[in-house]
This record gives sequence, structure tokens and C-alpha cells, in this order.
Amino acid sequence: MPHALAPDFLRAAFERALPYPAYVASGKPHEQANWAAFHDRVSLTAAQRAMLAGFSRRINVLCISGTWCGDCVQQCPFLAHIEAANPASIGVRFVDRDQHPELSAPLKICGGARVPVTLFLNEDFEFLSLFGDRSLSRYRALAARQLGGACPLPGAATPPDEIAAELADWASEFERVHLMLRLSNKMRQRYGD
Repeated sequence: MPHALAPDFLRAAFERALPYPAYVASGKPHEQANWAAFHDRVSLTAAQRAMLAGFSRRINVLCISGTWCGDCVQQCPFLAHIEAANPASIGVRFVDRDQHPELSAPLKICGGARVPVTLFLNEDFEFLSLFGDRSLSRYRALAARQLGGACPLPGAATPPDEIAAELADWASEFERVHLMLRLSNKMRQRYGD
């Protein structure tokens, strides 16, 4: 089995992966409806859009997900909005965890095949960062609900402030990765900046 983080392996996985609309369309009708409903609730701030629009280095993002997964429904639409803010510099693709064990098996988190697991790659498909399975804000919200004194009602909508906090976590990770690329000696030599 090829090494899960080898650039050639990651490039091939990225090229086989699906863009957001096709990935969502691969799900069952009720899954598609859940993804569409959450996607419609997400909105980048003006500052986030400006920050993402200013990216000058290419970031390839490969998200291991599942259309059936509740955490994916509540996080992957962020990636679609982030990509739309600067598609020239941000490319996001999705693969189903269960259909791609050669990619997902070596990337377990806490001993489990978690989703979403997102790989950030440079333009040469070299590994930069792994982000997942939940952002810090998502873990905080879950901990407050599951470890606190009150339990939410089943099917309760995610509060807008929680969506905003999770989106900010994802946007910050994109910014961190972009700054990593901007300050990379290899990339600065390549682009003369």
C-alpha cells in the first residue's frame, strides 16, 4: 500500500475526488437535503471573504467525509463557502471514507476512522496539515451539550453563533496554512517573493 501522505498518492486521490456539488449529489436524497439546508445557513463575514480572497498560494484540500455523517453535514459546507471565496487559490475535493480505505485507514484519529478529516496540501500535493474530525468550537459546543447539565432536544437546529464560531475555526486553519506557504523558503524561492 502506498504511503498515505506521499505526494503522488495524494495527487492521485485528489484527482479522483469529487468537487462539493458532485459529492453532495452522490448522497441519498434526504442527505442531500440536510447538506443543502446547512449550506444555506452558512455565510462568510466580509473580513473572512477578504482574507481568503487575498491568498496568493495554491492550497489543495482533500476532505475524507461521508454524506451520511452529521459532523460532515455541519462542517463540510464551510469548505464549499471558503473555496468559493477564492477558487483560483483554493481547491477542495471530497472522498467517501468507506469507499477509500487506502486513504482513510492510515489517518485514524484517536484510534478511529473519524470524519471529516481534511488534508491540506500545497501545489505539489505535499502534506501541510491535517484538520479534523471537529474544530475546537465544535468540540466545545458538543462538550457543553453532552457533558453539561442539560441535553438538547433531538434534531434541534445548530445555533447561529455556533455556526459562526466553527466557520471561524475553519477560516483560521486556512489562513494558518496559507501563511505557512507564504513563509515557506521553497515557495518563496519558486516565486521570487
